[in-house]
Amino acid sequence: MPAGAALSPFDAAKYLRTPEEIATFLEAVFEDYDGDTRVIVKALGTVAKAQGMPNVAKATGLSREGLYQALSGKGNPSFDTMLKVMSAVGVELRPKPKAAKRAKLRARKAA
Repeated sequence: MPAGAALSPFDAAKYLRTPEEIATFLEAVFEDYDGDTRVIVKALGTVAKAQGMPNVAKATGLSREGLYQALSGKGNPSFDTMLKVMSAVGVELRPKPKAAKRAKLRARKAA
């Protein structure tokens, strides 16, 4: 890197344009940070930022300021808020068995 060159912080929001990209991003966060709700909430905030917080606020019926606070990673949004935001950005929450549990379930079915 040339002397005096500065690095700018990475902003995932710049790369989250489609529902498929958003779903892939959130899936990776859910898998990599299993159970860390602050990281998951912050990731959802990144997605909302990518889609335009005013647009997400309007689609959810929540205030823009409230969304910023709730999705900052320091907030504690309700499950209802999380589902509304996910719907507003074009993704849905679908439960699936964990990988180890899926293998055990397949083995039981095969027996």
